[in-house]
Amino acid sequence: MRGFVFEAGASLPELVRGPITRGTLALYAGASSDHVMLHIDSDFAKAAGMGDVFAHGMLSMAYLAQFVTQVTSPESVLNWSVRFLAITPVHATVRCSGEVVELYQEQGEARARLRIRTTIDSGVKTLEGEAVVALSRGTP
Repeated sequence: MRGFVFEAGASLPELVRGPITRGTLALYAGASSDHVMLHIDSDFAKAAGMGDVFAHGMLSMAYLAQFVTQVTSPESVLNWSVRFLAITPVHATVRCSGEVVELYQEQGEARARLRIRTTIDSGVKTLEGEAVVALSRGTP
């Protein structure tokens, strides 16, 4: 989807991932070496007071990285930050969305500030943050 036109106020093309399955959680745990039992063992999660296992926060953050880099190249991402707001339950679908907040020049380079977030099917926002991207690096 590169070729996106960066304009202040423009909405970024949504990215949807999921639904999150137990298989997704197992694969992510193996790939990330994050084997926290709350994410992979239903009995453990229930004993800890949770209804069931839930997704790793970093899995949703990885989806958000895919979301940003669908409109620009990875080397164009100058910085980004997110806050974790809520858990992503097993079987949820993650929707990544955002908009261009500002276009500006810094150090002789055109840049865009993006407001980004993830939400799940119920409308609950699970992550929110911002990214700054260079518009001249790897963006066709």
